[in-house]
Amino acid sequence: MSSTFVRLLTAAALLCGPCAALAQNQIPAPVPQAKPAKAPKPAAAAPDAAAPAKPGAGSSLLGGAKGQGPLEVTSESGIEWQQGAKAYIARGNAVAKRGQTTLYADVITAYYRDIPNSSQTEIWRVVPDGHVKITTPTQTVVGDHGVYDIDQAVVVMTGRALKLTTPQDVVTARDSLEWYDGKQLAVARGDAVAVRGERRLRGDTLVAQVAQAPGEESRISRVDGKGHVIVSGINGQVGTGDTGVYNADTGIATLIGHVTIARGDDTVVGEYGVVDLQNGVSRILPRPPTAADTTRGRVQGLIIPRQKGASTPPANSAPADQKAQP
Repeated sequence: MSSTFVRLLTAAALLCGPCAALAQNQIPAPVPQAKPAKAPKPAAAAPDAAAPAKPGAGSSLLGGAKGQGPLEVTSESGIEWQQGAKAYIARGNAVAKRGQTTLYADVITAYYRDIPNSSQTEIWRVVPDGHVKITTPTQTVVGDHGVYDIDQAVVVMTGRALKLTTPQDVVTARDSLEWYDGKQLAVARGDAVAVRGERRLRGDTLVAQVAQAPGEESRISRVDGKGHVIVSGINGQVGTGDTGVYNADTGIATLIGHVTIARGDDTVVGEYGVVDLQNGVSRILPRPPTAADTTRGRVQGLIIPRQKGASTPPANSAPADQKAQP
C-alpha cells in the first residue's frame, strides 16, 4: 500500500481532543484499558499534582493539537485494512510519524469511526504492541504495549522496563506509565522511581509534572509521591514517609506521615519533614505546621557518636539491609 494512500486513509490520526479538567490534589485512579468499542467513551477526569507548576509550550508527546497534518505509517510486512473492525493494522517494525512525534512498534493498530452527519471518518484510538517507543525532540517513552486514547489525549504504557526520559530526568515504573498530554503529566505506578543526577524519589505511585520554557529543554519540575515514599540525595541522606512532594527545581522534598530522616546511623522521626536534597539539610516536626493545628508534640532522634576514622558501625546498630533503600 503506498504511503500516499496511507496518509489519505489516516489523515485524522492522532488528533488530540480537548483534555478534561483535572481533579485537584489527588493521584488519579488507573486508566482502564478496555477493548475498543464502536463508539468512544466519555472523557474522564485526568490526574493532577497538587498545585503543579504550569507546563511550558513545549513539544507534545502525542504530536500536537488538531489540524497539524496526517499520520504517516510505514511497515515491513504490509498494512491491513479491516473494514468490519474499522481498523488499520501495520505489521513488522511499524512506524507512525506525525510532526516531530514518532511511534515505533512491532504492530500498530489504528481504530477509526464515522463522523456523524458526514461521509468522513476519524481515528480515535491507536494501539501499539511489541517494543513500543514514542519519541519527540525532548522526550522518549518505552514499553511493551500501549493504548492511545485520542479523545482523552492519554497514553497508557504497560510491560517491562517502562521508562520516560527527558534531557534531565528519568522516570521508571513496574505496572504502568501514563502520559496526560493536555497537562504534561506523567503517572508512574508500581515501584515508581524518578531520578535526576544523585537525587532520587521512589514511591508506589509518582505523578511527575513536565515543564518546558520557550527555548529550553523539557524537564520535570515537580513530583508527587504516594505510598512508601523514599527520597535520597547527596551525603547519604535518606528520608521516608507515607506521601511526599518533591520540587525538582529547588531539590527540596516534603514528607508527610510516619516520617524518618536518616544519615548513616543517625535517625530522627516525626510526622512532617523537609529534606533539602541539594544542600544536605533536613528539618522534622511532630506534625504539619498548619494554622488549624496549634498543638505541639515531640520528635524523636537517635544520634550515635563515632570515633574519628571509625570504619565499622557500633555493634547495636541496625543491619544495612533493614534500612530504607533509596
